Amino acid sequence: MSARVTGRDLAHRFPGTDTLFEHLSFTLEAGTTTAICGPSGCGKSTLLSILAGWEKPASGTVTRDGVNRIGWVFQNPYGVAERSALDHVVFPLLARGLRRREAEPQALEAMGMFDLGPVADRPFAALSGGEAQRLMLARAVSSAPDMLLVDEPTAQLDTRTAHSVSGVLGNLAGHGMIVVVATHDLATRDACGRVIDLADYAPEEAATQARYGKETS
Repeated sequence: MSARVTGRDLAHRFPGTDTLFEHLSFTLEAGTTTAICGPSGCGKSTLLSILAGWEKPASGTVTRDGVNRIGWVFQNPYGVAERSALDHVVFPLLARGLRRREAEPQALEAMGMFDLGPVADRPFAALSGGEAQRLMLARAVSSAPDMLLVDEPTAQLDTRTAHSVSGVLGNLAGHGMIVVVATHDLATRDACGRVIDLADYAPEEAATQARYGKETS
């Protein structure tokens, strides 16, 4: 069965806070890339957590069909300082039961998608912020998840690298996975086949404030 995720009439708020979004419905299909956009604090990362099943929406439902493996790329990259970049991509594959001789070519292919071949043997601690973030993307992609959730992937990248990464993310749909990217970056948004703007699902007063940048009476 091809992966599919359906959200029905979702709304969310944290205790003691205003509603982030409401009346949000969508269907995410395998082979599609969707950008989640909106102003800071509108709930982009929260929606990713809801899609993953880590956070329960205040109301509404999320149904996941054919989603057995979820990949997640956080905004802040993390790794083991002395381990090589290649090891960071290989180890999750070994944990899935692949042998090293099978895992390395697969890992290197994923790293090549993000122009990381030249730093494969470099320790994680020696990577630049942009290289480390691209490594997180390569690691997630190499595991062939049914759904890949990416939180602000270009936040730490220079303009040229961000443009390149945005293009790769836009093309990941060809790998048959559901790709959902929370982003404020216009190039990343435009590289995705679909956009969900959470400003369109904010309560009326919050939406007006976001649009005009001031409080309304």
